[in-house]
Amino acid sequence: MTLDECIAIALEGQPRIQATLADYAAARFRVNQSLAPLLPQLSGLVSASRSESTSVSTNSRGVNVETSQSRQFSDTFLAQVQLSQLLFDFGKNLAATDASRKLAEVAVEDVELQRQLIALAVKEAYTNTLFSQRLIRVQAQAVERAELNLRSAKGFFDVGTRPKSDVARAEVDVANARVDLIRARNAYRSAIVALNIAMAIGVDSPTKIVDNLIYEAVTMDRLQLRGDALRQRPEYRQAKLRAAAAEATERQTFRNFFPDISGSGTYGGSQPQLNETWTLGLTLSWSLFDGGGRIAKYQEAKANLEGARARVKSSELDILQNVEQAEIAVEEAQERIQAAQALVASAQENFRLAQGRFDAGVGTILELTDAQLALTQAQNTESQALADYRISLARLDRAVGRR
Repeated sequence: MTLDECIAIALEGQPRIQATLADYAAARFRVNQSLAPLLPQLSGLVSASRSESTSVSTNSRGVNVETSQSRQFSDTFLAQVQLSQLLFDFGKNLAATDASRKLAEVAVEDVELQRQLIALAVKEAYTNTLFSQRLIRVQAQAVERAELNLRSAKGFFDVGTRPKSDVARAEVDVANARVDLIRARNAYRSAIVALNIAMAIGVDSPTKIVDNLIYEAVTMDRLQLRGDALRQRPEYRQAKLRAAAAEATERQTFRNFFPDISGSGTYGGSQPQLNETWTLGLTLSWSLFDGGGRIAKYQEAKANLEGARARVKSSELDILQNVEQAEIAVEEAQERIQAAQALVASAQENFRLAQGRFDAGVGTILELTDAQLALTQAQNTESQALADYRISLARLDRAVGRR
């Protein structure tokens, strides 16, 4: 699979995406909840009761007489439909709805944030897998060179031109190279597991990927990257949306000091004759004093708004810092690749000369094994620089807000 195919699989299957989509759906429903008080409220009422009471009265002759009065369900049956409508509340519910909408948009940005983070995780796991593959090849070549040196040392020892210590040193070199090869293979297995988990597929899946661990120079326009980051980073848009939601909440709490005006009406009938009944009403409700609760809520909303505005600026500074650090990392990796490639060329030539001197009988086994180790380390350094370069490019994309 290519890198783009791995990212597509991850974006489709990662449960974190599904979780953030569910959070967004919940946020949209909260918008409907905030809007509901502005719409007509319709309810039905059906009631009936049964009662019995006794009263004592005195008749004209001065005798106390008990009178029993009984009311059955059919006598007290009442059925009504009630309709109420908020007519004017100085924009309280509109401000609450606006705040809910902004928070729903924050949830949308969280979906994009998770997509960018998942894409970055796949890119890093993909690169680490390729790096592990490269290390396996480097260590396999090191084992082949060490085994060749061991055969040469044994041949010279058999003809009596080299001491036994040369053979022992070559055997140690072979053993160390094989241990490093085992470690590289285990690191590759771990890298495949990490890549499969990043794609949300089975950890034992035999994933095969295309090698893109090559050096391709890039040029960067710092001003353009900073502008792109502030436009594309979901964290910055989230900070501004939260500030807008806090501003709407501050408006709502301020308008809580004003009254509500609502209208209501009922229509129905009552037993025993199911007589028609209806009512119309207009209500103005105004809480004149609530112990300072509304004042405290308004002050809290103002403080929250100030904090949200400060976090917008803080988010901007963090994003610019991330972009700058990512740019520096890319430039550093480019320079390291060029230096590592020169190092590999020098190490290869040094090993060739050391091997020629050893085969000619004028070099020592120590010189040869040192050259072998230096070549392996140079190849590892080059592979690490290439992997770091790819990862730094992935992190630059993330810093700018690209997947």
